Amino acid sequence: MALIEIIKLLDDKIDKVRIDKWLWWARFFKTRSLAAKKISNGAVRVNSHRVLKPSAEITIDDVLTLKQEKLVRVIRVVSLGRKREKYDIAKQMYEDITDIKLDDST
Repeated sequence: MALIEIIKLLDDKIDKVRIDKWLWWARFFKTRSLAAKKISNGAVRVNSHRVLKPSAEITIDDVLTLKQEKLVRVIRVVSLGRKREKYDIAKQMYEDITDIKLDDST
């Protein structure tokens, strides 16, 4: 059984996960505290709604919009995961919908 299939089987038992944990697990941020700080500053949206609490929960198929430096990323959650994964596995936790490059002047 492939590793991604095992992760998806485990996801069936987990309905929701904290957004700060998931963003760290999926390797969008280097630390969980940095993820929490970005969330608190309003840099993350879930299904077009701004999230200000790192304890907010996400589920599979939620669409996240997050600002990382000069890049705005829109992703769909494919897997909730269970822990911080290696980069190759972490990339399978989400589907990258679009990348929008921000103007240097902002």
